[in-house]
Amino acid sequence: MDFPVDVALAELVPTLPVGTGWRYEMKFDGHRTVVWRDEDTVRLQARSGRDVTPVWMDLSLAALDMLPPGLVLDGEAVIYAHGRIDFAAAQSRALSTPTRARRLAEDLPAHFVAWDILLHPDHGDVRGRRYDDRRALLVDLLEEYDVKPPIQLVPMTDDPAVAMTWYQQLPEQGIEGIVAKQATSVYRTTGRTWEKIRHAETVEADIVGYTGPAARLRALAVRLPDGRIALTQSLKAPLAAQVAVHLAASGPPRSAHTRAEEPYTTAAPGLVVEVLAGTTRHVVVTVTRLRST
Repeated sequence: MDFPVDVALAELVPTLPVGTGWRYEMKFDGHRTVVWRDEDTVRLQARSGRDVTPVWMDLSLAALDMLPPGLVLDGEAVIYAHGRIDFAAAQSRALSTPTRARRLAEDLPAHFVAWDILLHPDHGDVRGRRYDDRRALLVDLLEEYDVKPPIQLVPMTDDPAVAMTWYQQLPEQGIEGIVAKQATSVYRTTGRTWEKIRHAETVEADIVGYTGPAARLRALAVRLPDGRIALTQSLKAPLAAQVAVHLAASGPPRSAHTRAEEPYTTAAPGLVVEVLAGTTRHVVVTVTRLRST
């Protein structure tokens, strides 16, 4: 298995799927992260494939200490603040320089919530195995190596009533929804075999470009879930600054147009924003926050 790896994604659905063979996991509000435990090192990968080890160095050191070599885990990097999971704190860490990230870690150390295993020290690449089998391998491995926080296992249930209790009672703790997976499903990176419900009435959209100067963004060009590319409303200064930090990796600027012939400058793939679900049927959409880097 080569670094970086493509990750499986979940489709947003309006209601929790029920029926035979569904498994339900809490959806923690953090940053998607893949942990690579090599022979002598640990690397951390964002959803986009970017190496984010420098900003999550505390997690890297914990994984190096507790996890065996030859292991790749999929999960979420989260930060607890004031007794709850704090996405803003995780976002601040993810967008920091390595030096600032180390300072932030002193006050608010990160945790890693593991929900899947892609590479096992004894069984190799297990992405083709059923979810139930992968879950059992993950549980057994964490128990065998006595893994404790800041690395933890995501809670899972096969009871939809329990999952709905989590969904209804835990949003104030930073549980933003539920991810449902079929017991027989393999780990797929094409299509979306996982389903999720979430409290925020938003959908994820890939950033494909921007308008205005790269250092002073006016708006984003985003690819919506139905494939359309649309321009967003004007960005607030803090969000524009967050996105601008990552545009340096976009390569030489290139001009493009939406179907409505609105011009924009292209950006490298990998950044995701949340937009209000109710605005996506219109030409202009509203961004709520940067989701992934």
